[in-house]
Amino acid sequence: MPHHALEITLTRPLTPVELHHASRTWPLAANHDATRLIALMSAKTPDRAARRLRHRLNERLPIDVITTHYPDASGQVLLNIVFPPATRTALTAAANSAGQSPERFLQLALHRALAQHASQEADRLDQAVRHLLAHTTAAHLLSAVGRALTQTPGAPQL
Repeated sequence: MPHHALEITLTRPLTPVELHHASRTWPLAANHDATRLIALMSAKTPDRAARRLRHRLNERLPIDVITTHYPDASGQVLLNIVFPPATRTALTAAANSAGQSPERFLQLALHRALAQHASQEADRLDQAVRHLLAHTTAAHLLSAVGRALTQTPGAPQL
């Protein structure tokens, strides 16, 4: 059975005691501030792995979201979210009125929000570049961008 790398985002940082206790239940690797954890879970599908991991750790950890750590072949990342009953009811009602399953409704809403964010970010960058070009030449700006992209953080600047 394949193993799936899953990332657990927590609602708050864990104390060292909580992390130790949870790690005794299932092997976990924590980030520097114990707000995100990585676990390996064997299952036939990533969805089953996420559900199994949530079932094992939900009572021990303040889990917010479980995601697959690596995108699948389509570039998609699985989200495992448990909504409060009122949120689930509202989501189901909105999905029903749109003629979709709650999962599909949420997937499309996330895709729209991410596309809007990408568009806004592109517009912001375009505006910043136009502002920079008003005060310098394209060649100087391109040279500066090249230097910024090739410099190693923390290395001495020449």
